[in-house]
Amino acid sequence: MNLIYIFLGFFLLVIGGEFIVRTSIAISLKFNISKFIIGMTVVAFATSIPELIVSVNAALNNSPSIAINNVIGSNIANIGLVLALISILSPIVVSNSFYKKDWPIMFVFSILVYLFSKNDNIISQFEGTMLLLFLILFVVYFLRKSEFANSALRRALGEEKYSEAIRIGNEEISGSIDENLYLVSNTKIFIWLIISSLSLYFGAEFLVNGAVIFAQQINISEAVISVSVIAIGTSIPELATSLIAISKKEKGISVGNLIGSNIFNIGLVLGITSIIKPITVAAEIIDRDLIWMLIFALLIFILAFLPKKDKLSKYKGLIMLLGYFFFIFQAFS
Repeated sequence: MNLIYIFLGFFLLVIGGEFIVRTSIAISLKFNISKFIIGMTVVAFATSIPELIVSVNAALNNSPSIAINNVIGSNIANIGLVLALISILSPIVVSNSFYKKDWPIMFVFSILVYLFSKNDNIISQFEGTMLLLFLILFVVYFLRKSEFANSALRRALGEEKYSEAIRIGNEEISGSIDENLYLVSNTKIFIWLIISSLSLYFGAEFLVNGAVIFAQQINISEAVISVSVIAIGTSIPELATSLIAISKKEKGISVGNLIGSNIFNIGLVLGITSIIKPITVAAEIIDRDLIWMLIFALLIFILAFLPKKDKLSKYKGLIMLLGYFFFIFQAFS
């Protein structure tokens, strides 16, 4: 019966994740926000909502290991599973922003979580507030930098060439963004919002409760279940969206989008969850799972450089996927 709850929770999270992404993009397009900004902020925020709902639910139900390991496992899955699979199916070009902004910011957030946890085995309300404030600063900086860059590009190219450059740029990132969403009525957006809210809430409720009871029945810790089963479940929206875009041969997949999701998982999910209720972090999570999260963060940076720079090929994807299988194997051993 508990497995039924777990699978039902997965299903509802997928439905909720799909509708929250559609809702967010539709609202953003109505406000004429560029697709690049939508991809790096709105979509990253929307796809982190399942992790947020599950983590808050777990913290309120006195299962802090699920809250922290859900984020850790999801971040690992985004690289070792999602990015690995799409790299195998279709090689990915790594942009300069990955080296200059996306990866360094993600790694700084990852280091902060490790240091906060290692200090006293607790991510306190103050530390959670810091994570959330750093995320807000990142988003504001990103938006302002994009606005400044657009203004400089407009002046340098002139209006006609600038419009053409923006058109080409939007085509490059429009793979997972349905342009027709700006035609959606406000009534439909409201309905989508209701569907996504209910799906995410009950999906998180079923998944967390089912996973906790299932872990107790088979004598496996909540930490192991959350870093594997629950983490994969909350990463399904990213995986599904990526695979659909690949199947349509669209170019909306980028390393930056998944990196952005990892940043939001830490800053938004852990930030808000620990503000609501401080998260106790077990020693095994710090010495094992957090270290693995840092290893995968370093792995993607190394693979982006070697042996062929600025490209994630199918062979590099296989390396990431094998690393993920090994991580899951040692988690259950």
